[in-house]
Amino acid sequence: MRPFFLALASGLVVSATASSPKVQPQDGPYHVIKVTKVGGDGGFDYVYADSAGRTLYVARGGQNSRVNAFDLDTLAEKGVIAKTNARGAVVDTKSHHGFASSKPVAMWDSKTLAPIKTIDVEGRPDGILEDAASGKVFILSHSEPNVTVINAKDGTIIGTLNVGGAPEQSAVDGKGHLFVDLEDKGAVAVVDIKSLKVTNTFSLGEKIGTNAGLALDVKNHVLFVACRQPAVMVMLDSNTGKILGNLPIGAGCDGALFNPKTREVFSSQGDGTLTIIKETSPTTFEILQTVKTMQGAKTLTFDEKTGKIFLIAAEYGAPPSDSISASGRPRRGPMVPGSFSIIEVGK
Repeated sequence: MRPFFLALASGLVVSATASSPKVQPQDGPYHVIKVTKVGGDGGFDYVYADSAGRTLYVARGGQNSRVNAFDLDTLAEKGVIAKTNARGAVVDTKSHHGFASSKPVAMWDSKTLAPIKTIDVEGRPDGILEDAASGKVFILSHSEPNVTVINAKDGTIIGTLNVGGAPEQSAVDGKGHLFVDLEDKGAVAVVDIKSLKVTNTFSLGEKIGTNAGLALDVKNHVLFVACRQPAVMVMLDSNTGKILGNLPIGAGCDGALFNPKTREVFSSQGDGTLTIIKETSPTTFEILQTVKTMQGAKTLTFDEKTGKIFLIAAEYGAPPSDSISASGRPRRGPMVPGSFSIIEVGK
């Protein structure tokens, strides 16, 4: 996950079909409702909303690694899953069991936040996804095994599989299919959840890659793949892998989600923008709005009850004099104490 710090103009509407896109200025209905500084030290990656349990989970790394739980309505802290060095968290609403993408994987009671047990896994846990239809939790890892599958009811490991690349984000259709972003391949792997086998791989094309966000419109069979190089959202037919079009997004995407009620897809970017794309038909799409959020707010989650989007970010001081690392990436300055924030976006 790489931060990007480029600027993007807001207020654009772009239509995408198989033909050339058209660009026109237009305002949109979304805005930042509030920014809540909750503070706390340590790094962060994914944010997750348990809409049924009204809890927002944020995994924090560093010496005081833990998963913070906040009230989804007030953002007051509810509790902590301590000593858990994770990238993200999910909750299975049937069993009321929470899981973190840590090593070992932490499992807790989502009603009380009391620890249940830890689960030894291989690889380097990163992304995480829960499938309510199958009662399974998927732990993603850039190193093999790429996917570890856990039974949400009892925390046992069902199996593991490799998907042919480095997985970033994933999505399920509730009908036995898992879709996995292959960030280093510019492709999306299709996995049969029952057999735990890759059944297909959809290419994004030769000139598009570093795909880090993935969302799915189950009803209309549309995959939304947010990419960094170049910064575009690619729309695919989830049955065939046919490319339906692409649209520009902000720089440094690291998350995407789809709201089936409004037929809108949201892409969060590290450059401090949130791109909102409207699905006007199963094969046509347009940029509804680009919302200015906060620098580094590259991951997001969705509250199904209120329709609000939540992102996380922090403020940083000046970078060190050797601001470019050996790998060529820009170094960040130290996090400003108490600046870690939750950003709430809605209409």
